[in-house]
Amino acid sequence: MKLMRCPLNGWRGIDEFAYGGEFFEMPDPDHCDDRAWSAHVFMRANRRGPVAEWWCHLPSDFWFVALRDTATGQVIETCSVPQWRERMAAVAPTAASSTRGALDG
Repeated sequence: MKLMRCPLNGWRGIDEFAYGGEFFEMPDPDHCDDRAWSAHVFMRANRRGPVAEWWCHLPSDFWFVALRDTATGQVIETCSVPQWRERMAAVAPTAASSTRGALDG
């Protein structure tokens, strides 16, 4: 059985999880134009390789970020959303608000 580590509940069978799409921050709806909002809703990078994604542990309804290699399907790591934002802020001051996907390098 394939396992995934939930940051809240530990190792669980993959059937307990639901994929939520590519992780990226939502623009401020009060300060973005229609083009920026449309890009947020409809555009995805669909990159090959490591990509940050939303995942949910269904029994606990806990949403978190998984860094997954889209070429192999391997989950590289998982972390809570606050941990991911902290990491992104440490990589680049604006990364937490503008990054659409995995860490570079």
